[in-house]
Amino acid sequence: MATTWGTFKKTGIPIPIGFQGCEFGDVYFVDYGNGLDSYRGLTPGTAFKTLSYAHTKCTSNQNDAILVNGVTEIVETAMIPWTKSRVHVFGCNGPAPGLGYGAGARVTLGVTTDASDLATLHNTGIRNTFNGIKFSNDNTLATCLYSLAEGGEYTRYNHCEVYKSGLLTTDLTAEVLCNGDSAQWYGCTLGDMVNERGASGKERPNVLLSRGLISGKVARDCSFVDCEFLHKAAHGDACHVYGPNANDVERRLLFKNCNFWNCILAAAEMTACVTFGATQTDGEVLLVNCAGMNTGALSATTGVYVQGAVPTGATTGIAVQAS
Repeated sequence: MATTWGTFKKTGIPIPIGFQGCEFGDVYFVDYGNGLDSYRGLTPGTAFKTLSYAHTKCTSNQNDAILVNGVTEIVETAMIPWTKSRVHVFGCNGPAPGLGYGAGARVTLGVTTDASDLATLHNTGIRNTFNGIKFSNDNTLATCLYSLAEGGEYTRYNHCEVYKSGLLTTDLTAEVLCNGDSAQWYGCTLGDMVNERGASGKERPNVLLSRGLISGKVARDCSFVDCEFLHKAAHGDACHVYGPNANDVERRLLFKNCNFWNCILAAAEMTACVTFGATQTDGEVLLVNCAGMNTGALSATTGVYVQGAVPTGATTGIAVQAS
């Protein structure tokens, strides 16, 4: 049993480690297998059915918390427009956070017909956190290009997994569209090694950094720390992180202690893990102690800097077969 301290404000439920800071707001429960959106959502026995409905009941800027039962996958019937701020979502997957891989608290989007459904979740709020949640998307709708569309401010994703199995050969589809201001990712896994993706050009990165795809938004001061990027490339131009424009990064973008894995069973070795269509003019990208597998370089784009044990910039961080 996790060590606890304090209680949530209205329910009296103990707060386990990792929930600190949420005791000032209300707490809601989501249980797709047993809940109903017509319930009150204030106890496990009266849980809501969907995350989208729980979001509608939260009060912005109150530090409300949503606890998601990790037993049954939540299937949403439309994109979740996450517009509220300072709301915190926790997946109930056991006491250990893990590496953001295989969380039972999973939120997915099935096949829809609304052209405005661009992702499973589209965040534009401020200082929201998502903890131990798996976001997936198998929608084949032509406009549903991402699992997460991040356009908020100071969002934190802790030990989350992001997976997209639809539109495998559609150009510039990605697990994550990152147009966030100071978005932070800790211990997350993005992508998979199961589905081969990409048919031509820079298709199917794990993270797409394309300025303004979320109106008025850009990847500014973002960071990925202790994250895993998984891919199964159909061709050499596939990559883990891609931006087509010269101003897709503003000020800085940090990757620290990250692993970029292109599956050994992939059809092709990647040319580079992190690449852009043009030299970055509005920001710089720094990779610190990162490693790449089955790729020629961590990056070959001007404006991307690599710091690691190997002094040669072009090959810094490339994993080498032990002899």
